[in-house]
Amino acid sequence: MIKTPICDKIGIKYPIFQGGMAWASDYALASAVSNVGGLGIIGAGQMPPELLVREIRKAKDNTDKPFGVNIILYLTYIDELVDAIIHEGVSVVTTGAGNAGTYIKKFHDANIKVIPVVPSTALAKRMERAGADALIAEGMESGGHIGELTTMVIVPQVVNSVNIPVIAAGGIADYRGFVAALCLGASGIQMGTRFLATKECHIHQNWKDMVIKASDRDAVVTGRPTGHPVRVLKNRLAKMFLELESKCSPLAEYEKLGMGSLKAASIDGNIETGSFMSGQIAGMIREEKTVKEVIEEIVSDAEDLIGDMSKFIKG
Repeated sequence: MIKTPICDKIGIKYPIFQGGMAWASDYALASAVSNVGGLGIIGAGQMPPELLVREIRKAKDNTDKPFGVNIILYLTYIDELVDAIIHEGVSVVTTGAGNAGTYIKKFHDANIKVIPVVPSTALAKRMERAGADALIAEGMESGGHIGELTTMVIVPQVVNSVNIPVIAAGGIADYRGFVAALCLGASGIQMGTRFLATKECHIHQNWKDMVIKASDRDAVVTGRPTGHPVRVLKNRLAKMFLELESKCSPLAEYEKLGMGSLKAASIDGNIETGSFMSGQIAGMIREEKTVKEVIEEIVSDAEDLIGDMSKFIKG
């Protein structure tokens, strides 16, 4: 069985995280991943505190294994979300879009591990100094908000720059990506898009179908002029965003166009104006499976691949 330092650190069987995707990873998906042996993560997104509390409690009703919550740090009411998480006592918090250092001690005092998502070595070093328990180095192949470096580039550089476990994210959906991440020095992987196309994920079936039908070039980056680029699957909304860029439109136009678009994708399944955040790896996903099938196939096939790699060593 593949076991890395992150497994003992947070008490999981497999070094596989499920990405905390707003409007997509609820208690059902998170608890299913944790029950199989990975780390399920509730994507808090812009949930009000009372809704997040309900999601956490539902997750606890469905698993006795560790699970986490992903929070977006730029929210004006982030302190309320932090207090809610501490009160409910989850195992792990992953963070994005802000400085997690402000909250690390507060989480540690409540015995909660903190694992920030980082797009650069500079932020990785800063988070380690602030006391982060591990890091998620996310490449720009991923869905949703992205940085500028690829997974192949950022993971080994972050690994070299810190002394805490690093989780690789971005462009990983099968056993080959898992093994590649380990070879880059990662202590595990985080997958988001692969878990969208699972039975336990409660997003609209149209989103799942778009992932399954996607080709290798169907995930495009929109919103670069805003400073917060987002990778989504091609549709009418994505085309409209790209048209705004070509016309050098005012930033307010981007915000207006994107209002409510993630809900339109996840709840309404609006294939025209929904924001279907997905990574480039969508082109490899061809069927909807159970969480158990996804995780156990990856681990089993990865073990076989690692064993087979000895054939490349010649005496």
